[in-house]
Amino acid sequence: MLPFVLFAGFVVAAGAFVAFLLWPTWPGAPVALDAPALPITVAGVLFEVPPAAIRVAIQRTPGPHDRVDLAYLWPSLKPPLPDTDAAGRPAPPPGAGGKVPPVPPDIVGNRLFVTIEPLGSELPPNARLRDIYPRYVERQATAGADGLAILPFRAGTPYDGEDLIYVAATPDQFFALCTRQAGLVPGICIREITADSADVSLRFPRKWLDDWKSVAAGFDRLLAQLHPRQH
Repeated sequence: MLPFVLFAGFVVAAGAFVAFLLWPTWPGAPVALDAPALPITVAGVLFEVPPAAIRVAIQRTPGPHDRVDLAYLWPSLKPPLPDTDAAGRPAPPPGAGGKVPPVPPDIVGNRLFVTIEPLGSELPPNARLRDIYPRYVERQATAGADGLAILPFRAGTPYDGEDLIYVAATPDQFFALCTRQAGLVPGICIREITADSADVSLRFPRKWLDDWKSVAAGFDRLLAQLHPRQH
């Protein structure tokens, strides 16, 4: 009987442990938007993120996340509070009939969108700049603002319709992939920066590159806030 009792006790203990792990828990109280920065990890990398900057409510919890989506006002780099327009001013009340007024046309022009997710098996941005992009670009670059070079990707490639924009003398210093303006749709750029094993993607209007040095400095300041240990 003793082996049977021991085996039964082991089964009960194992079942209790599994039930404890799988038992549903009630969500905690929502984090206030003006609360201090939350400690959030992505791919094991610690970030300190203001709750008001997090675009998805379910992501406003400390701890590990698969990805985090953020938004900031530019150039202040302050999180946009709810019910504000592109400049951070109180938004107008809903119109008659319960309809919400249209989004101001410059809302995207004053927003910096940031996504933090695991780098995974993808090559780091600098490695892509060196080993991947040269396979698909045209041979001739044109001059951009203040020392930038604009190199179109060839038609029929995975980057068809985009440009590689970089500092002509030192490409590693600053580069971004940018779409071109199509009618009323403005061109959008993505600048990727690695933070250990996490990838930080910054999405912004292409017209900001007219003052790319301020943009690069702002990105450095923001990354220093989000991931202080790296700086």
